[in-house]
Amino acid sequence: MVRLAVIIASTRNGRFGPTVAEWFTVRARRRGDLEIDLVDLAETRLPSTLCDHDEAVPPRVAEFGARLATADAFVVVTPEYNRSFPAPLKTAIDWLYEEWHAKPVAFVAYGRESGGLHAVAQLRQIFTELHAVPIAATISLPCYWDLFAADGTWPKATAACNAAVTPLLDQIVWWARALRDARTARPYTA
Repeated sequence: MVRLAVIIASTRNGRFGPTVAEWFTVRARRRGDLEIDLVDLAETRLPSTLCDHDEAVPPRVAEFGARLATADAFVVVTPEYNRSFPAPLKTAIDWLYEEWHAKPVAFVAYGRESGGLHAVAQLRQIFTELHAVPIAATISLPCYWDLFAADGTWPKATAACNAAVTPLLDQIVWWARALRDARTARPYTA
């Protein structure tokens, strides 16, 4: 089994992130080779002020870090706000360091016409700096409100995002296994 942490980045009231994450995790669970931990940043309530290296880590951060340390891979579900990603996601990323090392990360992004791709471009740079491995496959949901079916179900059967899930999961599982085997054979050092 591959342990996959799916991180909901938005913490806004009325946010769409949980809807996207639910859609994605339902499809991911169908595979049978994934153990999914849904990490909602709105529920973690991480402090917004980072501590110094010689200070004790707050309990909420330690709990969050422990969850991510056990993950083999990450999928970040993020909106795009003002051509970027939400500030709570950056804080969550910055609280940790080694937990990200030598693990694959994929993105499911949503937004207006760009479909969240501006946010993804920035996140790829940040995760690379943290020695994570951003994978090529990305799910982008431009004008996501148009993907709803008339009866309120989501997304429409004809939406392109439905076909994008399998390639993304195939890539994240391959990379997760390869990197887990590599970390087991030789611990990663940054």
